[in-house]
Amino acid sequence: MIQTDMADRGNVESLSAWLEREAPWRADACNSQARGVGTLRTLTGPGVNHWGGWKNPECEVWAGALNHADLDALLDRIRATPWRYPQRVQVFLMDQEESYFRLYMLRDGAWSQYAPPPPPDAEDQHAW
Repeated sequence: MIQTDMADRGNVESLSAWLEREAPWRADACNSQARGVGTLRTLTGPGVNHWGGWKNPECEVWAGALNHADLDALLDRIRATPWRYPQRVQVFLMDQEESYFRLYMLRDGAWSQYAPPPPPDAEDQHAW
């Protein structure tokens, strides 16, 4: 999922087009030379209220299931995007076989992760 300022809708639409046609697959996927991993759709657009309650969210949230995506390449692409409001970009990633999201935000042109990775000695890495 990605949350941006409403003024950056065009950037998210371009990102979605890249994901659909050009985004690389992760190296350990069965076909790491393949391109295209999925698309993003808005969860907060006009007339699209998948949220509880009677109000609509006052933010732009997009989501997609990105099968076999190279997540490092995705983060690099998002970082290189000319966002109008980069400080408002938030990326929520849940990798294959994980049971939690990691939150990334751009700060001074670099990614900062605000949810910790699982502890290296955890027996069940996927439970974190």
